Amino acid sequence: MSQVSDLLRRPWVRWLILLVVAVVLAVLPLMLPVFVNQTLTRIGVYAVAVLGLNIIMGYTGQIMLGQIFFLGVGAYVTAYGVVNDWNIVVIFIAACVIPALLGLIIAFAAARLGGLAIAMVTIALPIIGVPLAKRLSDLTGGSQGTSARFSSAPDWTGLYDDQWQYYVVIVIAAVAFALAYNLVRGKYGRAMRIVKENEAVARSMGISPYRYKVMAFTIAALFGGASGFLYMVAVQYTSPETMAFHHSISLLAAMVVGGAASIAGSLIGGIYYVLVPQVTNAIDPTITAISQGVILVAVLFLLPGGLVSLPRVIRRIFRRRSGGTDQTPSPQPTPPATQAEGSETERQA
Repeated sequence: MSQVSDLLRRPWVRWLILLVVAVVLAVLPLMLPVFVNQTLTRIGVYAVAVLGLNIIMGYTGQIMLGQIFFLGVGAYVTAYGVVNDWNIVVIFIAACVIPALLGLIIAFAAARLGGLAIAMVTIALPIIGVPLAKRLSDLTGGSQGTSARFSSAPDWTGLYDDQWQYYVVIVIAAVAFALAYNLVRGKYGRAMRIVKENEAVARSMGISPYRYKVMAFTIAALFGGASGFLYMVAVQYTSPETMAFHHSISLLAAMVVGGAASIAGSLIGGIYYVLVPQVTNAIDPTITAISQGVILVAVLFLLPGGLVSLPRVIRRIFRRRSGGTDQTPSPQPTPPATQAEGSETERQA
């Protein structure tokens, strides 16, 4: 196990793995059925949403219970732009920037709060967003929702719609994950971790907790808006139900199951968010909520770091077992009676 871990630390091995993964992801949709491609596409959508949630909760330590609100805003902005024949690039930028601006405005007030107070503010976002989307029927289509068919495959690609949508989502999701990886690995990521651990220590080091909380909140909202755009690429329809509060709780559970403060954990969270309901619905729709609760509790007890920490736990178990077999028993001290008998024998000799 140690040899494998040492090999994985080498840069050329990591680049080789990334290249293999990129080739597999590029070839995969050409060989898979429509349903599988659509499932992979939806995983990419929600992985980006969980990624934004992970930045604000996993790395900065703020409570965020309204991430689905920003996904819904991004979806509605995308639908509005498509209906009004905006350029697709402008639509994507607007779907990211408008939720980010809303997140920035909310963060100016929410970042000064803590604990239960900030939780209440973020809970209010989807609770307010659903009735607001129903009332603004001229913009949102009201309770019936709105359709936006814009992600059909261009003729020059020779691809089917499900394949084209897969490629669009995977490319944007890959860029989002690369940006997030560079963010958390750089000085801003280190500062966010310090803020999460101890705000007093952060201030003593010249790091403003308020500034980094606002920044994390805004970035989370931006990723939420991007996931809303990707949602419309995959589904091409949105309604007030898209930003319902229970979806936000499911995103939070997906982040915990995948692994907080982990970029890879966000991807695992997206897989959990999509696959578990599909599998349980295929078996028995009535056990979906129960199974999600059981998985969440089991992960919290057995793997507090999420599923992403499973390889580390396995390595630790192997090290303990190998250490137990390699250790040689230490020599036992000679009992006093034996020592006395030895001394007596020497005197007789």
